[in-house]
Amino acid sequence: MGRSALNEGEFPTIATTSEPMLELPVPLEGRNYCGELDIRIDRAGTWYYNGTPINRKEMVCLFASILVRADDYSYWLISPTEMGRIEVEDSPLLITEMFTHGEGEDMVISFCTNVDKMVTVSEDAPILMQPSPATGETTPYVILPGNIEARLERSVYYELVDHGAEMDLDDEQIFGVWSSGSFFPLGSMREHDA
Repeated sequence: MGRSALNEGEFPTIATTSEPMLELPVPLEGRNYCGELDIRIDRAGTWYYNGTPINRKEMVCLFASILVRADDYSYWLISPTEMGRIEVEDSPLLITEMFTHGEGEDMVISFCTNVDKMVTVSEDAPILMQPSPATGETTPYVILPGNIEARLERSVYYELVDHGAEMDLDDEQIFGVWSSGSFFPLGSMREHDA
């Protein structure tokens, strides 16, 4: 959504990683509005600038630290002086590692992303099974603060499933995992048996 896509007096709304949804005037607090930045994140989690992969992890981590998401699901980079929209093919972050503490309903699951951000699965950072915007397939994501999505890599998902349990929800057997005292459904046992 570039500047031309906004009607006079309309501004996108964003969520920052530390605050609830905010109204985002253009430019925000005197920042230079750069429009569409030539930055893209592909489905594999590779960041590109001007069509070239950004190979320095430190640079990717820096960009990820200023990443915000609008309520229209677009992603923005907002620095102290500039702001612009970027293209995200699927999710901007990947879950690359999993850690557990405890068992059963007392288990706590934590994940580490490809930009070294740690998150503990809870009601504030849930696991959701939803269609991938890139493939349409039902895919596991963790919703990070600011409504930023991180997709579980396949190997991490298989590890997660190893810690799964069944639960009866609304007269249906659901397979999922416990973390931080909450149950997070991964799928119906009926679908699994079919």
